[in-house]
Amino acid sequence: MFTEMSLSAWSTGVRSKLSLPLRVELWNGEHVDLSSDPPRVTIRVPRPASLRYLLSPSLYKLGSAYVEGALEIRGHAADMIRIGSELAAAKGEGRRRPNPLRLLSLHTRKKDAEAIRYHYDVSNDFYAAWLDPNLVYSCAYFEHGDEDLASAQLNKIDHILRKIDVRPGQRLLDIGCGWGALAMRAAQQFGARSVGITLSENQAQLARERVAQAGLDRQVEIRLQDYRDIDGQFDRITSVGMFEHVGVQHLPDYFTKIGALLAPGGVVMNHGITTTDVDARATPYGGGAFIDQYVFPHGELAHLSTVIKAMQQGGLEVRDVENLRRHYARTCAMWTENFESRFEAIGRLTDARRLRIWHVYLAGCAYGFAHDWISLYQIVAGKAGEDPAQIPWSRRYMYP
Repeated sequence: MFTEMSLSAWSTGVRSKLSLPLRVELWNGEHVDLSSDPPRVTIRVPRPASLRYLLSPSLYKLGSAYVEGALEIRGHAADMIRIGSELAAAKGEGRRRPNPLRLLSLHTRKKDAEAIRYHYDVSNDFYAAWLDPNLVYSCAYFEHGDEDLASAQLNKIDHILRKIDVRPGQRLLDIGCGWGALAMRAAQQFGARSVGITLSENQAQLARERVAQAGLDRQVEIRLQDYRDIDGQFDRITSVGMFEHVGVQHLPDYFTKIGALLAPGGVVMNHGITTTDVDARATPYGGGAFIDQYVFPHGELAHLSTVIKAMQQGGLEVRDVENLRRHYARTCAMWTENFESRFEAIGRLTDARRLRIWHVYLAGCAYGFAHDWISLYQIVAGKAGEDPAQIPWSRRYMYP
């Protein structure tokens, strides 16, 4: 039975190691402060049984308790994540653990479609409330660090399209096209003929509407389609924020499929999140377990070395690699700020449970990228054994 005495012993132990701007409020009206500074986060424990989440804390336990209503937590999400991580570290909960998803391999067409729809088919209005106007849901690119989100997202799209040297008339495939921003930009600014695919019905519907509104029907096609079912040849292929859903064991097959779709002399770019743990264990403090359960079912992160090996196994030659970890930390921080500034309005677009999930998820991602738990790499590749004559000798063309 957890009691106020248990909490007293716990708070004494925490204060001997840390000074946290945290207040714990009990069901009986009493409270405990873990610092002499004003509290930035308040955790209300509504019943004695809920103390167990605090006495042995991890990001998974605290996040789950918040989502399910076992604890009431008030404060900015960035502070909540930071304080939760420090509590877990003080209790020795930071060790990375094996990721059980590596053994499950549940990546059938049906399972993948269900996972994508769970995450993306909340509603288009939900995402529009905190993303940029183009609804770009991936790492932005900050040339100077002071750009607004909308500018940084266009920078990212253009950065990708310049890297793969898109030319007028070329056929471009965007795997996991989201709401169509990259496919449309490739057509509008670079003269490409674009095909974008997604498994999200909401994304496909809005992307098609946007294509029609922009008068790009003859240049851009949006399909509701699994990547395994694509046929044809493409001069350029982009995969942005997609391969995390493929499954580590399936990455060689994924890149083999991309290689088969790539025309001779073609170029592919894979832009995706990786783990920084060489054994692909879950992120520290249970953050990965929280995302697995509540945010991205069946998502898996590979280490960069695994990705490069899988690309080579798939018949591709890696030609350029760029780390954008700090760019994604900033992107997620900006998403978090947008989310919190429109918290009440977003709450009217979804249920309270999902609202709490996203509240801590976005801030948790910002913290994870900032602390090198996870990373983001853009990898440019072509068919192995080919002379990459279409790509300029110098990387200068990427940075006009």
